[in-house]
Amino acid sequence: MEPLSAEHFDRIVEDALDEVPEELMAMLDNVVFLVEDEPPPDDPDLLGVYEGIPLTERGDAWSAGALPDRILLFRGPLSRMCGDIEELTDEITVTVVHEIAHHFGIDDAALHDLGWG
Repeated sequence: MEPLSAEHFDRIVEDALDEVPEELMAMLDNVVFLVEDEPPPDDPDLLGVYEGIPLTERGDAWSAGALPDRILLFRGPLSRMCGDIEELTDEITVTVVHEIAHHFGIDDAALHDLGWG
């Protein structure tokens, strides 16, 4: 696949987010989606990451001044692993659902068992 501009990649992310069921998106609590060029150097193949406090671990005091949780998508590894735009859109959708699941407290082992690993 030819390299994509940041703007083109962002449009694909928007399309992929539209593929996530509305019911699931409506259940998110204080989450933002961001795109970065590359993951940390110690994990160069990382496609995405959830940074925050899962709903299952939030206490009563959590909301007092809490910043939004973040779901980061990494443009470089996602683009490099996909052969075309359709494959990229599908992989972004899978990555987004995977990271959303972490927001709900679902761990990697359970996600792999469910086919979202």
